Amino acid sequence: MPSFVMPTSKQGDGHPSPAAVSTVGLHKSYGDKTVLDGIDLHIPAGSVFALLGPNGAGKTTAVNILSTLVTADGGQAQVAGHDVATSPGGVRAAIGVTGQFSAVDGLITGEENMLLMADLHQLSRREGRRTAAELLERFDLVESAKKPASTYSGGMKRRLDIAMTLVGDPRIIFLDEPTTGLDPRSRHTMWQIIRELVSGGVTVFLTTQYLEEADQLADRIAVLNDGRIAAEGTAEELKRIVPGGHVRLRFTDPTAYRSAADVLREVTRDDEALTLQIPSDGSQRELRSLLDGLDTAGVEADQLTVHTPDLDDVFFALTSSNAPHQSKESVR
Repeated sequence: MPSFVMPTSKQGDGHPSPAAVSTVGLHKSYGDKTVLDGIDLHIPAGSVFALLGPNGAGKTTAVNILSTLVTADGGQAQVAGHDVATSPGGVRAAIGVTGQFSAVDGLITGEENMLLMADLHQLSRREGRRTAAELLERFDLVESAKKPASTYSGGMKRRLDIAMTLVGDPRIIFLDEPTTGLDPRSRHTMWQIIRELVSGGVTVFLTTQYLEEADQLADRIAVLNDGRIAAEGTAEELKRIVPGGHVRLRFTDPTAYRSAADVLREVTRDDEALTLQIPSDGSQRELRSLLDGLDTAGVEADQLTVHTPDLDDVFFALTSSNAPHQSKESVR
């Protein structure tokens, strides 16, 4: 695949948009194993960023470094304007972290979990109770607040976990595979919670193995493979870097079918089904060009269908064992 240079996010005045999270050349190794091999990221405030990758790709390591739980071997990283190496306290004061495994204590009630978190954030007793009550209501946990957390369903525990994360009012939240093990209904509930957080100005750094999750939530997506960012862009941009996109035209009039086949380039014909398949990235520009060509020839298709690769195709293309090694794949 070709290699591209990713454009920097810009504000309307032409200056780089403020980054909630940024890294340059981030490296981390464990013994002879290089986990992160020079990671560059720029995540604007108030957005959802999804980091995809197979097991062992380094997603959790990246989150652990950015949340000051692990020290990088090289490179620079800033979170909420604080350097993770020289100002870890500033980073920790600005973030919340929900890992793959719940931090909820099942031996105490949901309310007690919340109050314990309030104590850890050194809130006054009155402020802690107020904050706990508001968050329990916000996450629809009031009826279960007095019950041991061990009795909660997986979805309820995840909601409580995120509610506990919000006690300190973080502006940046790291969600490390937050919906692992949840049923589809609970997963969709979690998606709605994430959308509400972002609408309130929170930045979400999401790692996930569910490609649909990234497609639904993320403003930008990066695919991590062998310790490097293999590709980065919006979901639609990423889908266009994988070959196989096409437009299919179906006709009922054999004459119109033949005329279209004569006019259009790079056409794959199916004379029996009266369909034409034209390679396309599905962009508005290409579709307009295709339709203009048909209009010029006075031909009208009975059905037009756009087929574009999905994130599964992107993921497998970039993380397969025979995928080419490159510094970065990017799209415009």
